[in-house]
Amino acid sequence: MCYFLLLAGEARAGELAERLYHFPEWSKINSLQPAKGDLAYPEWMLGKWQVTSTLVDLVAPLAPDIITPGFASNRQYLNVPVKFDVKFIRKQPISALSDVVADRTFNGLSLAKAYLGDNTVIAVKTDPNSPNRQITFLRGERQLISIVSKRGVETTFDDKFIASEVFQQRFQGGVSPYFNSVESTTAYQKLSTNNPMIEAEQVTAVYLSPQDPDYFAAGIHPVALYRYRLKFFHN
Repeated sequence: MCYFLLLAGEARAGELAERLYHFPEWSKINSLQPAKGDLAYPEWMLGKWQVTSTLVDLVAPLAPDIITPGFASNRQYLNVPVKFDVKFIRKQPISALSDVVADRTFNGLSLAKAYLGDNTVIAVKTDPNSPNRQITFLRGERQLISIVSKRGVETTFDDKFIASEVFQQRFQGGVSPYFNSVESTTAYQKLSTNNPMIEAEQVTAVYLSPQDPDYFAAGIHPVALYRYRLKFFHN
């Protein structure tokens, strides 16, 4: 495959597309560039969308020895469409390169409520000084703290926009804090139709952090992989 249109901070040409193609044969976390500023999206993603997300595959590569908390319960979502709204807005001040970014607070709250329920999720806050730091507040004085640490993007010859982010997660407020690293890679494609107008393939990989007692047993390998199909409808 031949890929081009690399921008500053992007992965090597074709690396992200190849990674998606070889799912679930992921042996280690992707080597991306440090995340600086926000993730810029194509102009055709601007606006508010209703997204239908369907989990189409999930794999625990190190099972039965190592299985992450929640993996078994996530099977309930297999082949079940989940709907939520997302927004992509213009960044201020407007950049000369691209000024379309995700409304991370709105999207984070919408996604959390879709999967966890209105009664579980209280609020989502994004650090006003960094779009890469976010806290989800849950009932029972629990929090999910997410920090984007690495990022890569590429545009393919057939105009797919592929973005990958690695972020660190910390769950606190329970009996003991739980840490992990997550890699999310999504390939978006604008369609010739209006309903849906965008389709996407997304793979989310979970890796153990050094704080986990199974960290050395897992090594650099992912402990859970989830593959989704997404459709974006004008809202």
